[in-house]
Amino acid sequence: MRRILILILCASLVATSLQAQKDSLLSKLDFSADFRFRVEQDWNSQKSDGTFRNDRSRLRYRARAGATYGDEWYQAGLRIRTGNPRKQQDPQLTLGDNFREFGTLPIALEKAYFQGKWSTFAFWVGKNSFPFAKSNELFWSDNVFPEGVSLGKSFPFPSGVVDILELRGGHFIISTSGKSFDQDAYFQGYQVYASFSEKRVELFPSIYLFKNIPNIPDGGDTFVLDYTILHLGTRVKLLNSPGIAMELDLYQNIQDYDQLDSIPENLKGEKSGLVVGFKYGGLRQRKDWLFKVSYAWLQRYSAVDFLAQNDWARWDYSAFDSPDGRLTNFKGIELVAGRMIQKNLSLTMKYYFVEQLVPLGQAKETGSRIRFDLDVRL
Repeated sequence: MRRILILILCASLVATSLQAQKDSLLSKLDFSADFRFRVEQDWNSQKSDGTFRNDRSRLRYRARAGATYGDEWYQAGLRIRTGNPRKQQDPQLTLGDNFREFGTLPIALEKAYFQGKWSTFAFWVGKNSFPFAKSNELFWSDNVFPEGVSLGKSFPFPSGVVDILELRGGHFIISTSGKSFDQDAYFQGYQVYASFSEKRVELFPSIYLFKNIPNIPDGGDTFVLDYTILHLGTRVKLLNSPGIAMELDLYQNIQDYDQLDSIPENLKGEKSGLVVGFKYGGLRQRKDWLFKVSYAWLQRYSAVDFLAQNDWARWDYSAFDSPDGRLTNFKGIELVAGRMIQKNLSLTMKYYFVEQLVPLGQAKETGSRIRFDLDVRL
């Protein structure tokens, strides 16, 4: 009898220990998901030959799900999403696209990373979000997740005009060559971020070095080139209440293309960019409103077009068997209005008008677009 009692006691202790370990593991595991439904209309989209694309109506959607596991100083994460795996800029799917007759959906792994933070030092390795401060997607799309190593060091100031100063850097591989690192297609970023007066003013000057970048994505390239882009970004709160802010981004590619015969003469000096925006409100709590107007003027080589957003127009590399967008070499306006309907439910309207800066044919390309997004966060 005594042995039986001892065995029961041991089994109970083991079960209790296993349950405690299970509870501890689950307490470190977090799940997240979101869903977007989009209604979109395009019109007035002129091609470079002077003809017009057909007006287009689309119903679109996106689903994402992810999980993170971590403790106080580290975190590992994964996230999957719908979308064409070849189209890094756009995870949205179009209802009824490609005559699939209710076929299965393409799913891709969007993020896979390990990150850590000790005191004022932080890093991540793997595939993760763009680690540098930015105000919009006109230089780098929110849907493009670089692969590489990111490092950061912060210097907080408990009192005074300066809130915090952060140094950020990283090396990210766009396409490996299978040879030495310097022959990869890659980019390096370096940024100084500073906020003042409780984030009333934010400054984030940066430099981005892009090496061996194909002129056309997805294997259709005819030559490679480098970019050396200086970026001066700032955000300023003009009024805390009712919440009015200004955003300004200046871009200058200082790479010399004069001796690069593969680039047309009328594009060799197209290396500057300007984005300015004014914002009222924000979508944080139920019944919040957001209004924003932005003006963009981005010359051809002020950014890598197939890594930036593809929201503003229908221009892409489909003629070269690539689904990626080519949204530089344009000027345009974005109008945004949004409403937070419930805590995890928002509705946003965006309107775009775009015109090409330097025509690639006999006519400048144009485009107009309006879209409505219903976003649900689970």
